[in-house]
Amino acid sequence: MLKRQTEGLVACPSCQKIVKVTEKKCPHCDRQHPAMWGYARSLRQLGPDYGFIRGVMWGCGILYLAALLLDIPGIRNEGFLDLLAPSGPSLFLLGSTGSLPVYDIGRWWTVLSAGWLHGSLLHITFNLLWVRDLAPVVARFYGGARLIIIYSAATIVGSLFSSTAGQYLDALPDVFHGATLSVGASGAIFGLFGAMVTYGQRLKNNEIAQRAWTYAIVLFVFGVIMPNVDNWGHLGGFVGGYGVTKLPGFDPLKKEKHDHVLLAIACLIATVLSVIASVGHGLSLGIL
Repeated sequence: MLKRQTEGLVACPSCQKIVKVTEKKCPHCDRQHPAMWGYARSLRQLGPDYGFIRGVMWGCGILYLAALLLDIPGIRNEGFLDLLAPSGPSLFLLGSTGSLPVYDIGRWWTVLSAGWLHGSLLHITFNLLWVRDLAPVVARFYGGARLIIIYSAATIVGSLFSSTAGQYLDALPDVFHGATLSVGASGAIFGLFGAMVTYGQRLKNNEIAQRAWTYAIVLFVFGVIMPNVDNWGHLGGFVGGYGVTKLPGFDPLKKEKHDHVLLAIACLIATVLSVIASVGHGLSLGIL
């Protein structure tokens, strides 16, 4: 639990020099609110990711269970890939994205909520294992606040790619025509790969960049081969993660700033609101 510090000293998150908790600006590096409103010490104890990775694990797990419990008779067990798969209506209620929700119904906020939903036991297990492996690395490279921003941006761009392709490219073969309905954190995962490529390029570390490229390409090819995989979501997620880390404020050689923390908080609030909006709107439509 976060405990607020109201007096004493704390290390500035940017320059690591000691400052007073009451300082509004670090006298050494000019970072605003170096004590992070008194929560710097507590947040540091949560790790370099500020506890975000645990939040992803718990958030995705809770929403997956909720999707199952909302429509127990609708749970599908059609083979290993669809073991314990929540029903389409329950996923729609909680915020699945795709051409139908975004373009046909106008549930534009689902481009964020869908990244926290999953379509089967294998789906959530596979994705959360990747998050557990990749997110700590990206947090170490960029900082916890920028990790949250990268994750959210990749989720949004991946969902937009998938929804747009599903709306306008439906004449293409199944593997390339986007999605009518889509869920999953894989767009965010590919965004983490994109962020790692940028890091390797910025530090001229070919090993890191090549390894991230290799994993991304192998997983993309795997998605093309496997049925019912949102390949446009994967591509969009990579573009989102790579693109946002090319912005000046995401230079991994520079420490994250006060503005990154505020934007990360906004991303977290928007994520929660996207799920709430999905449920509220879904209930008004009579879903379930």
